[in-house]
Amino acid sequence: MNSIAIIPARYQSSRFPGKPLVDIHGKSMIQRTYEQALKASLLSKVFVATDDKRIYDHVKNFGGNVVITSDQHPSGSDRCNEALQIIQKEITAVKYDVVINVQGDEPYIKPEQIDVLAACFKNTETQIATLVKRINSTQDLFSASIAKVLLNKNKEAICFSRQAIPHIRQIAENDWLNHFAFYKHIGIYGYRTAVLKKITQLPTSAIENAEALEQMRWIENGYKIKVVETEFDSKAVDTPDDLKKLLTIKE
Repeated sequence: MNSIAIIPARYQSSRFPGKPLVDIHGKSMIQRTYEQALKASLLSKVFVATDDKRIYDHVKNFGGNVVITSDQHPSGSDRCNEALQIIQKEITAVKYDVVINVQGDEPYIKPEQIDVLAACFKNTETQIATLVKRINSTQDLFSASIAKVLLNKNKEAICFSRQAIPHIRQIAENDWLNHFAFYKHIGIYGYRTAVLKKITQLPTSAIENAEALEQMRWIENGYKIKVVETEFDSKAVDTPDDLKKLLTIKE
């Protein structure tokens, strides 16, 4: 099984323009993310997919693999799909079975997280896979910036929401964590290449638009998302404030 990690990295961001190139203890965020992905043992290749020449040139300068994609993609999944087509048609004759979408703003992602996700595809029935971490903080539980995931008995995602789901009736909200296992979404995905192509051709859905969570489009169209629990939390950099917090952490 050939697995490739593709790291979407766009320059424009409403909350933090140019963040892939910001310095984190002497290296750019995109370089740190790339180097972490290289440490995963189940990957055959790692590429950055960007729509910006500044990022493209920077990745080339540190010796990374990179392709230029359209600047019109609404999501990282769409960018990954175009990048895969370019890689397989123009760069290598290798056909990849699985794509791991590593978020470009995760400079300290654990290689173990990538490997556990890639390992899901040893089961031939796995279409899409992602990671979750159990929520232990009431603040996180009710934060609209953190996507929550509801699971079925087969460890598949039933629903993603920015709200705390399910609602625990007749229990005070500050006591919900003592009555139910809530999970936050860790934003890394794996897809079979054929499935990735199909889901990026689906029209957006009402729930997806309401929550701004593309995963709901896949679920609404009948795709199954395998979920694996991880003990490692996310350290995503969405805003300049996130970067300030991250810079206080020693390597």
